[in-house]
Amino acid sequence: MKSLLLENLQHIRLEQAFKEWLEVTGYAASSVYSMPIHLREFLHYLEQSKRALEELIPQDINNYFFHLKQRKLAQQGRKIKQTGVMSIKYLHKHLHGIKLFSRYLRETEQGSFETDIILPGQKQHIKDILTKEEIRQLYAACDTSPIGLRDRAMLSIFYGCGLRRNEGVNLDTSDILQNNNLLYVRKGKNYKERYVPITEEIKQDLKEYLYYGRNAQLKDFTTDAFFISERGARITGQSLMIRLRQLLLKAEITKEVGLHSLRHSIATHLLQSGMRLQNIARFLGHKSLESTQIYTQIINKL
Repeated sequence: MKSLLLENLQHIRLEQAFKEWLEVTGYAASSVYSMPIHLREFLHYLEQSKRALEELIPQDINNYFFHLKQRKLAQQGRKIKQTGVMSIKYLHKHLHGIKLFSRYLRETEQGSFETDIILPGQKQHIKDILTKEEIRQLYAACDTSPIGLRDRAMLSIFYGCGLRRNEGVNLDTSDILQNNNLLYVRKGKNYKERYVPITEEIKQDLKEYLYYGRNAQLKDFTTDAFFISERGARITGQSLMIRLRQLLLKAEITKEVGLHSLRHSIATHLLQSGMRLQNIARFLGHKSLESTQIYTQIINKL
């Protein structure tokens, strides 16, 4: 809680340094404000329990969350359960703050501690992630027909470029900046624009579809849409989803995944290959690192 006062000078310094780290790392203003408050409550608990930060063990974290579950919220207006104890949602925020603090300590070479506690309602999204081998199988399932070339371009847009469903559907042919090896996303989330780098392999997939597959389906030469249907109109996300399901069936992949799963998969694979979280966030068009943090949790469970 904000009203708690810390006595340990090291804890006071760490709270301020943690806040500055959140700002520099690019977290949202709401997190920069709230996460140090959660940390202060944790550090205050350690002071009261006579526990040193550098000596923490997983049981200490479990004890802290048991303490939180039993503690009633003193502040008025805070949403609480009928029992009067802290809500699960608020506990999750505390856990997120403590995990971020542990990461801050590790990245600034000040040590770290384990936070393997599982709270009710925590969800993992591992089932939505395709492996690199499964991605290769999807590409192999694409044939050389106009539809097959579009299938391959679809994989390159949603996996290779990590676009959201609507971003891919709204792509125009002029958004493929081949000379600069860039993809221009005009209609990103919250109307944000961005440029996405494309590899030579992806560039080749897009060119083959653009000049052969798309032209074979084109009916109206004034159409700007990159992805078009067999009728020559801008394709819908649902139609692309149907094609993805057919590719999954052909590749004998039984996971229930969608277009957004391709985006989740490339983010996970980039993180596994060593790309920095900040660069992945920029690649995906995330406003802050909070949305990208989920992939660090996923790779720890794979």
